[in-house]
Amino acid sequence: QVQLVESGGGLVQAGGSLRLSCAVSGLTISSYTMGWFRQAPGKEREFVAVIRWSGDSTYYADFVKGRFIISRDNGKNTAYLQMNSLKLEDTAVYYCAAELYLSNLGYAPSINWDYWGQGTQVTVSS
Repeated sequence: QVQLVESGGGLVQAGGSLRLSCAVSGLTISSYTMGWFRQAPGKEREFVAVIRWSGDSTYYADFVKGRFIISRDNGKNTAYLQMNSLKLEDTAVYYCAAELYLSNLGYAPSINWDYWGQGTQVTVSS
């Protein structure tokens, strides 16, 4: 059984930082491109960032460029999202996802990902 478990969310003041983790079991992430998405109340889920299965390429939504960093540790079977300079509008439930051998990261926002986590809440306060 494949499980993606996000952690690291919480309440943070604007301008602060959080590091989200996505621990994966039931598959080996070295073959999977890993992505992060988010969904704010009343809004559709949106793409945030993705890192290729090979670890050699990343792609970000414009609204997080320069603030968020996606990474992976295949040895720990875990993906990460370092979030800096957080803004009120970053408040959302953050989800990680896994897709087998996705190489063209431009498709990440629109494809039907293989596996999803249950999400972790991030709340940014003023």
